[in-house]
Amino acid sequence: MNLKQYIKKIQNGEKPSEIIKQYIEKAKSDKFNAYVRLNENSEEVLKNEWIEFSNLDEYLTNTPLKWAPIWVKDNYLTKGFITSAASKMLENYVSPYSSTVYKNLVKAGWVMIWKTNMDEFAMGSSTETSYFWPTKNPVDETKIPGGSSGGSAAAVAADLCIAALWTDTGGSIRQPASLCGVVGFKPTYGTNSRYGIIAMASSLDQAGTFTKTVEDAVILSKYLAWYDENDATSIARNDIENWKKALEKQNLSWLKIALPKDFFGEWLQQGVKEKILQIVEKIKELGAQVEEVEMPLLKHALEAYYIIMPAEVSTNLARYDGIKYWYGENTFDYKNIYEYYAAIRAKGFGKEAKRRILLWTYVLSAGAYEKYYGQAQKVRKLIKQEFDRIFKDYDLIIGPTSPTTAWDLGAKTEDPLAMYLADIYTVPVNLAGLPAMSLPVGNASDTNLPVGLHIIADQFKEDKIFHLANVIEKNLWLKN
Repeated sequence: MNLKQYIKKIQNGEKPSEIIKQYIEKAKSDKFNAYVRLNENSEEVLKNEWIEFSNLDEYLTNTPLKWAPIWVKDNYLTKGFITSAASKMLENYVSPYSSTVYKNLVKAGWVMIWKTNMDEFAMGSSTETSYFWPTKNPVDETKIPGGSSGGSAAAVAADLCIAALWTDTGGSIRQPASLCGVVGFKPTYGTNSRYGIIAMASSLDQAGTFTKTVEDAVILSKYLAWYDENDATSIARNDIENWKKALEKQNLSWLKIALPKDFFGEWLQQGVKEKILQIVEKIKELGAQVEEVEMPLLKHALEAYYIIMPAEVSTNLARYDGIKYWYGENTFDYKNIYEYYAAIRAKGFGKEAKRRILLWTYVLSAGAYEKYYGQAQKVRKLIKQEFDRIFKDYDLIIGPTSPTTAWDLGAKTEDPLAMYLADIYTVPVNLAGLPAMSLPVGNASDTNLPVGLHIIADQFKEDKIFHLANVIEKNLWLKN
């Protein structure tokens, strides 16, 4: 069942509480390790946000989202409930306030039931760095679901929920969406408030959605995109209604689409390449004009990203010192405060978090700042200019979301460089602050695992993404 179907069921007289019970039972039998904790007290959620009601079913039936069972990533602060970012450092941390995105959805009639698994502090591409446990891919339980948002992608793919909220720093929505065969969407940077979301890399983080259909992504995203004075990067959008209107269009003849040759390098799995090129031909048959282009600077995006992102990570994680937040010990057991800090951070952070803190704290040091971080920021600007050049002549850019289909659990945990390569197609989008979607387009011939089509638009042109994705979905896949 998707979000649109759920809303229709409630409008036709079914009780939300009955459907919620069914999904709670599904969650309790979760064999994919998709969630980290379960909250069955929906009334407490509403009371924490100062929402008054007399009858829960009656109140939520009259809201837009009607108590839809939607999961939320474990880095969205939720007042009165644990938010741990899948880290020992915050294992039992209860936030005194809620994130803006979460509050907006609660007001729209969504009641948080599940917190989903993730890579620790969103650092990873496989959901294997979680302090709790690795998540399995529902398509094949021996495979990873992608990351860092693998818990939500797995939950949507396994129908443990109707939709899910996640964050995308360098592909954390789109890459797992591709590997699990669901729709993953991130809007233009600044569209959804970051206030109350545990920060990884502040200039890259953006909230987004996992859904089962393109239309569901439009329905849910409408309630996320609100200006927030608490977020200095928040943008007031007055074009959100255009997203829904884009779903009414079926003609692709006016679309001019770029297909970068640079996306089809030696790292691209053959089965993924074949599937993407098949879809390109079908897009042409539907009337769109698709042309090959060159974007040579994109090959430098991964290197720039893995300097800028961890540099921001090391800054954002500096606050976790064993005093201000959850995890800590008796300070009198240590000789001095520096010894205490070192011990707590060594015990509280996992391997990947330590790797990024240590290596990229060096990047920000006086002797290395201009040599590494300064140069990476210059490359970032050039990458944005590269996208600007293409969007002068084209409406959209398409290509593969991930260079491979899902790989075996544990296959890359000891090879971080191989793991980082999984983000090669997604990180340029975050560096440029652009909107993008991963749309499931079938399985690769060589692995029989899901493949995602990456659809990228210029800033504030999400309607073009929804238009193309909806036409592909309706004409190519839902009919079959």
